[in-house]
Amino acid sequence: MANLKEIRNRIASVKSTMQITSAMKMVSAAKLKKAQDAIVAMRPYSQKLTELISNLNASVSDDSDFGAYSKQRLVKKILAVAISSNRGLCGAFNSNIIKAAKNVAIEADAAVQVEFFAMGKRGAENLRKTNSLVGTNNQIFDALNFENAAVIAQELMEMFVSGKYDKIVLIYNHFKNAANQDVLVEQFLPILPPSAKSVKETDYIYEPGKVEILSALIPKSLKLQLYKALRDSYASEHGARMTSMHKATDNAGELRDQLTINYNKARQAAITNEILEIVSGAEALKG
Repeated sequence: MANLKEIRNRIASVKSTMQITSAMKMVSAAKLKKAQDAIVAMRPYSQKLTELISNLNASVSDDSDFGAYSKQRLVKKILAVAISSNRGLCGAFNSNIIKAAKNVAIEADAAVQVEFFAMGKRGAENLRKTNSLVGTNNQIFDALNFENAAVIAQELMEMFVSGKYDKIVLIYNHFKNAANQDVLVEQFLPILPPSAKSVKETDYIYEPGKVEILSALIPKSLKLQLYKALRDSYASEHGARMTSMHKATDNAGELRDQLTINYNKARQAAITNEILEIVSGAEALKG
């Protein structure tokens, strides 16, 4: 059994770890509330905008400036945009994204080239090892707003329209709640044609007209799609970190309690040995 000093040092170390993980949990919980409110507030707007475009997009010509975003081409080159985080200590949050990104390359046909664009340091560090990382942006989470997301979305849109990539997908954690996040591989470009279920019969009167409305809404919708993915990932990160730090705090508490029991046992054993030595010495003096 370890001596008392070693056990005391381990108990002190575990208590220090508990303080750190508990503080990180509270910080993530505070950030999660704000991030959760932001993503929940924007989802209805995003869904309604997607519904409106689905009803209009069917009548758009692929030859128009904005119809180019819907143009289906033979897929020879795919860009996978992997959205991770800049920091760790959030469980499987980053590893799930990296795994999903690599699966895109594994599941693609042999003739299809897959390249990666990483948003977040953790994903960039790992995907760089694949030699297929063509770009990174780790600063987006320092100032996460629609304007900054729109700049990145515009770059992706230009890559697709120019023919550099035939398909672009977003890979991110979809926020459900603090304990659950789902990894989504979502097609960004080309815009998928509306399904029969998604198109609803409407009697809208469009002013100034369908073409003019789509000309403004489709680029905005794509920018909003990327911004929503970033917001989803940001909320998921704090939820995953809060859950991970909660579990780490609980585990540290269990370890502290076990070490305390071991310390008490070792202390009792030491006291018993001292008493036995004293009694043995007294008996020897009597003899």
